[in-house]
Amino acid sequence: MNYIWYFLIVISIIFGAINGTLNEVANAIFSGTQLAVKIILTLLGIMTFWLGIMKIAEKSGIVESISKLLTPIAKFVFPEIPKNSPIIGDVAMNFTANALGLANAATPIGIKAIEGMQKLNKNKESASDSMCTLLAMNTAGFQLIPATVIAILAANGYNNPTEIIVPTLFVTSFAFVSAIIIAKIFKRIFPPQLTKEEENAN
Repeated sequence: MNYIWYFLIVISIIFGAINGTLNEVANAIFSGTQLAVKIILTLLGIMTFWLGIMKIAEKSGIVESISKLLTPIAKFVFPEIPKNSPIIGDVAMNFTANALGLANAATPIGIKAIEGMQKLNKNKESASDSMCTLLAMNTAGFQLIPATVIAILAANGYNNPTEIIVPTLFVTSFAFVSAIIIAKIFKRIFPPQLTKEEENAN
């Protein structure tokens, strides 16, 4: 990504020099950096507030309560995992933390869930169906409150930045469900590879 930005900047300067608009390019760079600083400061304030609220929810047990409600759904999505396995709770906590914007809390929980899935994985050299499904869920990025987008809209002077909540909820919900369905479809198209022991047995 750094190379792409470097390439775009160099090309802009070259074409600006060729077309005699180098001053406009320089002004655009300065105005762009000023806007970037403004957005960062606004984003910092809003994100600090929202993460504080989410931290209170985490400490008060709200996040854990929500994850318990989602545990039956997690069991349905991950049938390969034993019902009483703590991995199911980790998956539910990971989803809840991501949905509430607690990315810092969601990451270690997700890693813990993957490590547990790897222990159950028969073929250690490839990802299991459960691991692929969890990765798809995290990539879909379901969010109840898109705090980052709200902060950016507010920094750019948007009158009602919170109106993005409903469209974001709809889009991320669709992406989240689609990711799970596609993972299940690919599970049937590309069945799990046999381990060396299973190949020798056959």
